[in-house]
Amino acid sequence: MQWSDGGGLSLPAWIGLHFLLAAAGTWAARRYALQRRLLDEPGERRSHSIATPRGGGIAIVLALLVGIGWLVVRASVLNPFLGAAAIGLMLVAGVGWIDDHRPLSPWSRLAVHAVAATVLALGVLAQGGDIALVVAAFCIALVLVNIWNFMDGIDGLATSQAALVAAGYAIYAGAGTATWLALGIVAACAGFLPFNLPRARIFLGDVGSGALGFSLAVVLVGVAGHGHGPWLVLLMPLSAFLVDAALTLAARILRRERWWQPHVQHAYQHWARQKGRHSVVTAAYAGWTLVAIAIMLLLRNAAVAMIIAVVFAWYLVGSIMWARLRQGHRGIARRGME
Repeated sequence: MQWSDGGGLSLPAWIGLHFLLAAAGTWAARRYALQRRLLDEPGERRSHSIATPRGGGIAIVLALLVGIGWLVVRASVLNPFLGAAAIGLMLVAGVGWIDDHRPLSPWSRLAVHAVAATVLALGVLAQGGDIALVVAAFCIALVLVNIWNFMDGIDGLATSQAALVAAGYAIYAGAGTATWLALGIVAACAGFLPFNLPRARIFLGDVGSGALGFSLAVVLVGVAGHGHGPWLVLLMPLSAFLVDAALTLAARILRRERWWQPHVQHAYQHWARQKGRHSVVTAAYAGWTLVAIAIMLLLRNAAVAMIIAVVFAWYLVGSIMWARLRQGHRGIARRGME
């Protein structure tokens, strides 16, 4: 797959464009949400205690679409991958925006996510990607869209993780369109975060969480398609979310619960209730991801066997920590009942 540069914009201009669009858009989205009474109310399946506007992630989506549009217009040749990325992003954000206004069934949302993932995979194919990358693009997009939706439950977590993962990919890739897209995600998240930390004044909503997951899939596939070493190492920065989401989902399925319904059983949600503050958990997840990014960079030129061993060991450690967090919460709950 071939990539271009930032479409003629300087790096500061590119970052500033995404930051300002996201910041201004989030401010406008909050006013809109308050006027339309688009509020997430507290409840047993929520991790917040006061009614909070939702849908602020539309500002990040608009910033990213402007950036992709700029690259498409400025490109000297047709870039089907960027076109697919834009279409897929609009599909994921569109169904999320509708769901933020009028809740849809999880199956209808999943169907749209699958269409968006298919569009991205076709874009990879049209761009010259091999069949393995095409299949990976579909799977990664479908998985990350839903994981970011699952993990968007406390202040700042989903947005900060997206920014860190994107920054890691930008450093790892070094140059090319995937890097510019990644930096656009970082800047757009930075424009949104002041409204979401230290206490959220607006939430991403489904429009934002799903869109962030899809955007990260675009960047990951772009970096992998550029030939930056074995793509397995690119799973390192995603480990915090992949471990928590996958193991929590597996546990719910084994208990024969309705796993597709909202819940507060993720490790980060247990931990946030235990600490009584979201910021501690968000910071801890950020620290884990920063270490994971550092390891990814160190493995840039490592042998494949070394990469496989390190990634497996890292995920094993993450799984053990997930189990300890869950066990610790159950112990506290039992003591509270005595």
